[in-house]
Amino acid sequence: MRMSDLVAQYITEMLDRQDGSAEIQRNELAGTLGCVPSQINYVITSRFTPEQGYIVESRRGGGGYIRISRVKMDGGTALMHIVNSVGDSLDKATAEVMINNMLHRQLLSLEAAKIIAAALSDRTLRRVEQEKRDSVRADLLKNMLITIIS
Repeated sequence: MRMSDLVAQYITEMLDRQDGSAEIQRNELAGTLGCVPSQINYVITSRFTPEQGYIVESRRGGGGYIRISRVKMDGGTALMHIVNSVGDSLDKATAEVMINNMLHRQLLSLEAAKIIAAALSDRTLRRVEQEKRDSVRADLLKNMLITIIS
């Protein structure tokens, strides 16, 4: 498992234990996990975004912290929020993270997550020109989620 995956998993577990909100100190967390503080920043900015259902606040200085809160909303609203955040292009790695987040938040069943992941895979899209794959992937995900909401 990659370090960024371990950091994300650790933060997600903190959020689960603390009812959807956690305060972390970047340097302390980096020391605990054996990584550099910039790795913590990377994970927070890439995996704990408003589009993925999180609010991140930070306070700098000696007593500084990063507060991450999971936004609470019903399943249909959360999925529609994700649809609106996808944009015109979606790379494979981001799609995988989004699917895992939806699965973890119980917005998708395991079966639905597997089907969506298979549909968005490079193997499925192998006949689509490389430069068009990410836009096709985005359209597919948005349409599948809209179908689930309906």
